[in-house]
Amino acid sequence: KKEFIFLVCLVCAFSDLLLIFLGIFLFKYFESFFNSSIELILNILLFFFLVHFIFIKINHIKIINEKKFKKIKKKNSFFKILYKTLGFTYLNPHVYSDTVFFLGNFSKNFLIQQKYLFGIGASAASFIFFFILGYLSKYLSRYLKNQKIWKIINIVIIFFMSFLAFYVFINIYNFFDK
Repeated sequence: KKEFIFLVCLVCAFSDLLLIFLGIFLFKYFESFFNSSIELILNILLFFFLVHFIFIKINHIKIINEKKFKKIKKKNSFFKILYKTLGFTYLNPHVYSDTVFFLGNFSKNFLIQQKYLFGIGASAASFIFFFILGYLSKYLSRYLKNQKIWKIINIVIIFFMSFLAFYVFINIYNFFDK
């Protein structure tokens, strides 16, 4: 609806910042209280989640129909948009798998200074991503009604998620190869 774009981008990016740093330091907490089998279980769960997500996107490519979007004229309030954005952010399991688990797992062997630098870099990338996505979507929303564009988007997502699934699989394999 192109409303409160700055607010939505800021809430999403700041939430990512919090969850990225939580993930970076959460794995160190797990390592000190649990054995490595917890990490293996979480990696296996993440792998299955990623494979499931990839198959969902493959099915979306098969069933995409061109959609007609209706123009909704009702304006939302600042607080309604804020609550919806917070809800979509913190009730979304993907945000935890991406920020807390994946980035935390990726950075688990970093030294403390490297963890901070990694967190700052990942958070900066998140801010850039959300603000570009938010403001660019305002201008490109009319093109998202095209069936071919959605197929391309899904193919890019499948490729990226496959890369992540492969990385997690390598971690699982290395656990058993020790």
